[in-house]
Amino acid sequence: MNYLFRLSILCLFLSLTACSTMYYSGLEKIGIPKRDIMVYRVEKARDTQEETKEQFKSALAQFTAATNFDGADLEIIYKKLNDEYESSVDMEAEVNARIADIEDVSAALFAEWEEEITQYSSMSMKRSSQNKLNETKLHYRQLIISMKKAEAKIAPVLRVFKDQVMFLKHNLNARAIAALKDELGSIRSDVSSLIASMESSINEADAFIDTMDNK
Repeated sequence: MNYLFRLSILCLFLSLTACSTMYYSGLEKIGIPKRDIMVYRVEKARDTQEETKEQFKSALAQFTAATNFDGADLEIIYKKLNDEYESSVDMEAEVNARIADIEDVSAALFAEWEEEITQYSSMSMKRSSQNKLNETKLHYRQLIISMKKAEAKIAPVLRVFKDQVMFLKHNLNARAIAALKDELGSIRSDVSSLIASMESSINEADAFIDTMDNK
């Protein structure tokens, strides 16, 4: 089975929501082991975090622009901010799902690996495999901690976005813009912190992928 065909099959299976022993076994029967699925899902999570970072940059830019109110139609400003808020909410949901996917396949991979270690008759091979498993688990923990740290910074930013968007919706006047100006410094700080965490997590994902590729 050539690589491109295998990759297309992988993408098809990974688009499904069901995650079970039977699901992973089915993939392995067509030559796609849990290890490859895990790497693929880490790559997808990394890409999603990159998209999330850009979305929050875009939202911040739109909120900043809104404070420069010059008599324009506030209804239009509200709609733009609401669109940015809703897009940001969508990205949060995708980040959550990507991390859950990684946790699901990692649990299956590590359980299988641990069980197979017990089957070695060679003690040197058993030790070597156990050492590789321990190293992989360590790198995995670093990855998942970094991803969840970045994930945790999203909700507080969204709460502030939501408050500002709702306030503008119900107060289409200069008072609402003034309230946004008062919060802009805090919003910038929170978004900057989120972006920094996302970048750190993206770097951890790249390091994890390199580690898995070299095993």
